Parts: sequence; C-alpha cells; structure tokens
Amino acid sequence: MTLLDVKSEIAAVAARLVVEEGLEYGPAKRRAIKEMKLPARTSMPGNDEVEDEVKDYIALFCADTQPVELLALREHAIVWMRRMAAFRPHLGGAVWHGTATRLSDIYIQLFCDDSKSAEIALIDFRVNCVPRTVTGFQGEPVDALSVHSFCKGLNEEVGVHLLVYDHDDLRGALKPDGKGRTPRGDVAAVQRLLHDGGLQYASHVHAA
Repeated sequence: MTLLDVKSEIAAVAARLVVEEGLEYGPAKRRAIKEMKLPARTSMPGNDEVEDEVKDYIALFCADTQPVELLALREHAIVWMRRMAAFRPHLGGAVWHGTATRLSDIYIQLFCDDSKSAEIALIDFRVNCVPRTVTGFQGEPVDALSVHSFCKGLNEEVGVHLLVYDHDDLRGALKPDGKGRTPRGDVAAVQRLLHDGGLQYASHVHAA
C-alpha cells in the first residue's frame, strides 16, 4: 500500500469517527492511526482531506438526518451570536462549513477590544462557562469560553465554544482558506445559510 493509499484510508477512518462520535479532526486522525495499528509517527492526511471524506460519509450514511441537524445547530449558533453581538461574533468550524451533525460542537470566534469583556458578559448573563485553551485559526493557542447550552432544535445540550481574539485579528480571520472559501461568517452570513439550507431541506422533503 502506498503512502497516498495509507493517508486516504486514515482520512476515511477519521471521517467515520468525526461523524459517528463527534471527534475533532486532530483526535480523529490519531484514533484512526491506533485503530489501524499504524506507527504513531505515520504521516497523517490534512484536515481538508478528512473534510472531503466527512462529506462523502454524510452523503452516504446520513443524508436523511444531517440536513435538519445542521439547521438546528446553525439556528442555535445564531442565538449565541446575537447574545454576544457586542463582540463581533463569527461562526466557524463544521457548523459553518456544513459538515456538522448532532454530535458536533459550535465554534464562535469573538473579536474583543478587551479579552476579559466576553467572560464578564457571560457572568452578567448568568451563564456558567469553563475557560480553556484551544488551537486558533493560525495554529496559535487561543483562550476559549466553553458552555453547555440546550438546543431546542435537537432537544439536547450541545457544546458552544467562544474563542476570544483581539479586535485587530478580525481582518486576518476573513482571508480565504486553502479551498478558497470564507472560513467563517458573521450573523448575516449565517442567516443566509439558514435560508438556503431551509430551502434545500424543504425541497428534499417534498421530493421524498
């Protein structure tokens, strides 16, 4: 088996773990290597390759359930973005790119003049949050505020992670990613996705 074949198989296994267990791409790739009994230093596929496999997996196994789950998560993201409107919220991750399922968490980037202001706002809202450090969009460590939030559309709690950036980071955050896509979007952009996704889902249901 060639290196390319190995990477493709790792990406496929990782995609299954992402969809079925809600793992993030990094942990999913590491789990895939363990499941395949490969050496720990095996060269891994990039996130773009895993994302392509995730899309294929969803299309094959989750076509009837994923669209409505994605809509519910995007609607819930809007709730949080409106709540945190003072901090220029932008939605990223699987919920933004359209590969999220009910097991996916919501990732919202905040661009703050004062890094502590978002945490103070959550305290004012009487929301319990857990401070943590996550990997940012440029690979740097970023402070995040994580909460469990009840999503009405899914009728269960989901994880919402608010990543706290400096206000000046916003311009760089909107540069196209490796696939030429906008890597995150503001409230208006997410509302457009909701509208388009709702039309697609209605069309799918009508056709069925």
